Amino acid sequence: MKNQYEIKVRLSDELMRKLIYVSEAEGRTPNNQFVFMLRNNIQYFERAKGKFDNSKLAAIDISEYAQKED
Repeated sequence: MKNQYEIKVRLSDELMRKLIYVSEAEGRTPNNQFVFMLRNNIQYFERAKGKFDNSKLAAIDISEYAQKED
């Protein structure tokens, strides 16, 4: 099973309401909608700027940003 991480995201009231609105319209939970949008944004980045170098990704220390879910 892949590792999953939990991160805190600070949103304004307006942005949170918009996330919930879009989530409900798309039939997703707010968390799943956020992950869906994040994946789409990363795909756009890769199309525009090229694929990520896996060795550089592996070298990134994520420990200060996220904690593993139990």
